[in-house]
Amino acid sequence: MSHAAFAAGALPQGGNYVAGAGTITNANNGLLITQPGSTRGVINWNSFSIGKSNRVTFDNGSGATLNRVTGGSPSAILGNLNATGSVYLINPQGIVVGPSGVVSTGGRFVASTLDVCNCAFMSGSDMLKLSGDSNASVINLGKISSSGGDVFLIARHAVVNAGTVSAPNGTAELAAGESVLLQDSAGSKQVFVQTGSQGTVANRGQIEAAQVNLQAADGNVYALAGGGARIRATGTATRDGHVWLVADSGKVDQRGAIAATNADGSGGTVDTQAAQLAFGPDASVQAGRWNLSTPTFTIDETAARALQSSLNAGTSVDVATTGANGTTGDLGVASSLHWQGPASLTLAAYHNVSVTNGTTIANDGAGNLTLRADASGIDNGGSVVNGGTIDWSKSTGIVSALYDMNGSYSAGTLIANDAWTAPTYSGLVTQITGYRLVNSVDDLQNIANDMTGNYALGKDIDAGNATFQTLGRASSTPFTGQFDGMWHTISNLVPNANEVFGDIGATGVVRDVNVDSHVSTAIFAPSAILAASNHGTIANVFTTGSISGTSDGGNSFAGLVGVNYGLIARSGSSASVTADEGAAGLVVDNQGTITQSYASGPVSAISSHGFAGGLVVSNTGTITQSFVSSTPIYSVSRWVGGVCSGCTGLGSDVYWDVEATRQPSSGGNLPASNGLTTAQMSTPSSFAGWDFGPNGAWVMLPGATHPVLAWQVATH
Repeated sequence: MSHAAFAAGALPQGGNYVAGAGTITNANNGLLITQPGSTRGVINWNSFSIGKSNRVTFDNGSGATLNRVTGGSPSAILGNLNATGSVYLINPQGIVVGPSGVVSTGGRFVASTLDVCNCAFMSGSDMLKLSGDSNASVINLGKISSSGGDVFLIARHAVVNAGTVSAPNGTAELAAGESVLLQDSAGSKQVFVQTGSQGTVANRGQIEAAQVNLQAADGNVYALAGGGARIRATGTATRDGHVWLVADSGKVDQRGAIAATNADGSGGTVDTQAAQLAFGPDASVQAGRWNLSTPTFTIDETAARALQSSLNAGTSVDVATTGANGTTGDLGVASSLHWQGPASLTLAAYHNVSVTNGTTIANDGAGNLTLRADASGIDNGGSVVNGGTIDWSKSTGIVSALYDMNGSYSAGTLIANDAWTAPTYSGLVTQITGYRLVNSVDDLQNIANDMTGNYALGKDIDAGNATFQTLGRASSTPFTGQFDGMWHTISNLVPNANEVFGDIGATGVVRDVNVDSHVSTAIFAPSAILAASNHGTIANVFTTGSISGTSDGGNSFAGLVGVNYGLIARSGSSASVTADEGAAGLVVDNQGTITQSYASGPVSAISSHGFAGGLVVSNTGTITQSFVSSTPIYSVSRWVGGVCSGCTGLGSDVYWDVEATRQPSSGGNLPASNGLTTAQMSTPSSFAGWDFGPNGAWVMLPGATHPVLAWQVATH
């Protein structure tokens, strides 16, 4: 960039429109480029530099002007470059914005040593490919800003920001590569390096935008240290606050602070992805979540300091190894981590997770810790080995160790909080739990080998209509362990006895799972998609699909459970249910407790003596804070109930929509006044005894025709 020294009094020279139309005129130590009608245009220049006291203005409305330098000198912007719309500056000889240089646009500003074809630019394509073999750099030492668009600094060799870059309503992206795709996106990053160049992207200045992306593919990314957060993403209504540091087969070296927040003030996201990760003593992330991905990794002292600083700032951290580039994919913790507050730490390894001897991981607060082997869910025998100490004695969070079904778990020293209690309706049993991972139908079937164990779904399982032996159909072999779906889905499973679980025993727990099943069965005993009977706990379990009988034999079916003796909490079914004797949206026969649950699928009892209930067929237990929105609820006989078919003893705070259901009475002991119009169902004051307060069970959403449960809103 030594040529920049000769640009003190310069202005762009030899400009000609080669596509589109406009005028170029001299005006008071500057140039005025006028491009009418917010159109697009391409100008070829012999040189494009701006002296310290000079100004170049693009009056291009909300249009765009591509400026290509065809001469042999780099561009030095030491004065002012302004535009109402977008400006692209292409110069294979390099571009520098000097310390006195100011670039201000209403739309995009693109500075690139890579070129783009005129036709794609002029067509207004939302995808531009830039490519070239220049070894020159793009350097900013001054101020670059876009008030309404984005800032892109792109080069094959090196991109350096040592000044300030601002794009409060868009993205600020620095990329090094030989071939780069520039793509319009209203909600995410827009630069993608297609062919690497072993180039360098370095930030030692300030970058502030809605989203920030530093990308070098097979090169190096340097996020250097300095006062405060030198990279800051502040989201907008259409863009979450997000920062990407990407060097897929290169290195990311982070030495400073990075901050990401969303428009509502909540924490944003920082994604760091590289073949090698390095951290300086001042490295930290202030965001909602920091995701780090690398082939294999050991958390040494410098990495631990960066993670710990971020966790203490309230940033939850996910570290994942991929096993790429022929590495083991192991993830090791070789330096202690101790943080306060609610942030959580996840260490997910492609293969094994290990904590070395003498190392402690501890939280004082409400943080969770997850140690996960076989993170890809491919049954590679991944194990969790704790040779140190996991101390959660001062934490109300939980610790989960997840290991492959064919792997092992060495618990090491575990210290739990004696005062810990499970969150309401979470289904959790212990604060620190080891789980075997279920990654396939075979893994799911192998639960039958140990019905007392703890299991967790490692990923969604599409069974492809594979046959399956229901787990513990006989009451003598109930499931008494824990099954945590980790919010994954089991779909297209065909159990021989219809359900996934036969009987869930008194100590058994099934939680946080979705089951999508389409079953036609000849089973006569009460049956359902999840379980024939439940004596234990079912929490946050949801079923979809259908269940129906294949013969007229007095069968009874429900969307979730046949007979409930235990607890069903915060669960629901939208499955279609068709049966002879009894059909229910959620449970055929409830003798236990159902709370904060719902049914929303069609229910039909097709025999002349059948019973159809929106939630249950019969109830001698307790049902609280639950609702039915099933349409229709149908029975050939007269035994139809919105909540319970033919039940008595329902509480006085049960209400139904007489217009939607066309039911003038409850079919039970409720007064007719509990039947409400649709308008009344849309008004919280109609529901005497229901809690719509800030911590209440119920919420009335704007425009809704009935209340929903507060946890449904919180989880969506």
